[in-house]
Parts: sequence; C-alpha cells; structure tokens
Amino acid sequence: MILSTLCYLENERGDYLMLHRTRKEQDANRDKWIGVGGKFEPGETPEECLLREVEEETGLRLTSYRRRGIVTFVSDRWDTEYMHLFTATGWTGTLHRCNEGELAWVAKDKLASLPQWEGDRIFLRLLAQEAPFFSLKLCYQGQTLVHAALNGVALGL
Repeated sequence: MILSTLCYLENERGDYLMLHRTRKEQDANRDKWIGVGGKFEPGETPEECLLREVEEETGLRLTSYRRRGIVTFVSDRWDTEYMHLFTATGWTGTLHRCNEGELAWVAKDKLASLPQWEGDRIFLRLLAQEAPFFSLKLCYQGQTLVHAALNGVALGL
C-alpha cells in the first residue's frame, strides 16, 4: 500500500502548475502531466508530506492550501495507492527546476489536450466544479481505467 499526496497549485490567472514526468525511466507516470507531490515518509501526516514534496519538486513553500479529496488507485500492475488531493493558491519562493520532469503553468482549458491518466481527468473535473471533499476510487488494468466510483457510487465510463 502506498500513501501519497498530489497538489495543483493555482496562480492568479487560474492556471495550474503541472509536472510533465519525463526524467525517470521506471516511472508509472512517465510522459504524463500531473500535479506535484509524492509519497509519505514514515510518520508524516498528509499535510507534512504535501509541504515537503511541493517544496522539493518546485522550490515553493505553500502558505494557503486546501484538502480536496482522497483518491484510491487499484491496479493490476502496481500496489494500491491512497492519494490525498490538495489545491493551493498561496506560496512563497521561486520556482526551480524539478528533477522528475518539466514544470509548466497550464491553463485549465488546455489540460484535456495533455497526456494524462483517465482518472486524473475525473478528479480535475471535480476540482473545476468545486465539488465538496470527495472519495474517488479508480481501478486500472494496465493504463486503462476500467472502473471509477465517486463517494461509493459507480460512475459510467
């Protein structure tokens, strides 16, 4: 079982900071565009993991963030992952180069054109709709999304 965080930093124009995962060869997210975040270290809370991972990957220290949901990933290839999903609108510092890929500010209306996991498209829609805190289960066979459930109710795919 994996515990992780993912955060979408939103600037004053409403763009999200996205990470194009290109630098690690053995990366389940290779060539995909995702938010920033990562795996818990022993003893960390979701917030501690969020703050550490965002600073490590971007150089930015979050000052205003919001917990938006929990996403459960079930896969026939990888361990089950429980990802704590956040958005952020405040930070200090200067954006730096990320050792996991390229960081870029992307307009929300351009996100759909980027290579992403199908399930990411679901939770990005929930974020855009300002959905209240949610639990989303995403089941994959390989890279194919075969089942999704929002707050325990199956979604039509």
